[in-house]
Amino acid sequence: MMMDDLASRLAERLRGEREARGWSLNDLAERSGVSRAMISRIERGEASPTAVLLGRLSGAFGLTLSNLLARIENAGERVRRAKDQPLWRDPETGFVRRAISPAGNGDLELVAGELPPGAAIAYPASSYAFIRQQIWMQSGVLDFDEGGIVTRLEAGDCLELGPPADCRFSNPGTEPARYLVVVSRR
Repeated sequence: MMMDDLASRLAERLRGEREARGWSLNDLAERSGVSRAMISRIERGEASPTAVLLGRLSGAFGLTLSNLLARIENAGERVRRAKDQPLWRDPETGFVRRAISPAGNGDLELVAGELPPGAAIAYPASSYAFIRQQIWMQSGVLDFDEGGIVTRLEAGDCLELGPPADCRFSNPGTEPARYLVVVSRR
């Protein structure tokens, strides 16, 4: 799946999630802290949402970012070939998310992340509700701030996240930070 196709399907999914709840644009704006105008532009495909905006929107829906993105990916797969793994790029930071797992029932999910040097992304605590996550560093350096507690991760390190808290991923290094996130539903 190409990134443009994923962006188009993401816009449709966001609108669908909002409409399924009977929410107006104003309702979603109030719940997410994202402006009504920006939500409208995203739903019409006129703007690419950043990771931060997607985190706020998915949290308002009671979903994780990974769960929201998984809802637009192919369901029922048992094998997801590398060439078919959907990529999403944050237009603001250059962060790249790759959905590795076959899009099955969503109880367990593997997601690869690549954060460019000097980049940072933050997610609200609501993005982490009802899930358990572990971050396994593949290469580079990642400072992970979990509710004010910063843990530096280097290649081979693995961190299990605690209870839902506001989190921030930042790359203080000179090389991309590449990591794998394992997500399981509670």
